[in-house]
Amino acid sequence: MIKLAVLDMAGTTVADDGLVERAFTQAIADIGVAGTPDMLEHVRRTMGESKITVFRYLFDGDETLAQQANQAFEHAYAERVADGECRPVDGAEAAIRQLRDNGVQVALTTGFSETTQRQILAALGWEDLTDLTLTPAQAGRGRPHPDMVLTALLRLGVDDVREVATAGDTVYDVQSGLRAGASVVAGVLTGAHSRDALTRAGATHVLESVRDLPELLSAKEDQS
Repeated sequence: MIKLAVLDMAGTTVADDGLVERAFTQAIADIGVAGTPDMLEHVRRTMGESKITVFRYLFDGDETLAQQANQAFEHAYAERVADGECRPVDGAEAAIRQLRDNGVQVALTTGFSETTQRQILAALGWEDLTDLTLTPAQAGRGRPHPDMVLTALLRLGVDDVREVATAGDTVYDVQSGLRAGASVVAGVLTGAHSRDALTRAGATHVLESVRDLPELLSAKEDQS
């Protein structure tokens, strides 16, 4: 029986609509770096990974520049959230409520900072929607590491990793769920990566949207 669902935010429960790419482009310009198509392609490819990790890679380990870029990115993203460029994935809120009504605890995770996560939750009115929210800094490491999934399990008192389901739109979400030992590691098609990419990464299921997760978990319980 699944007792905990660990769900990604941007691209999974929160619509991205190009927000990450626009914030990245602005951040690079704000710190005086000339962006390139290769840099933007790396951002697309690593959607789901902790943002500071992405900037460290792009700037060859220059920690000062990476931190400046990360702060500029968080500021640019927050500006867009404040301007109303933030909406839930259709059906996501109802799916979360249904999961909780079915006795499944829900944790929301993100590669953003805690400040940005809270701004998104406030903009959507989701401050009290879930049982837990987590960021990489609160758990230890970001995706593809399993830390956020395992931290959610520990904090919410789940006894067995096999009682955990994860859902996310990127291969990093899938890798994180698999490394944590979750029995359901669902990829969703509302965000960054394709069905083929999610399948190749090892997703146990690929769903059109997170709104399909409650039905999947209910069916799994009926089969057990």
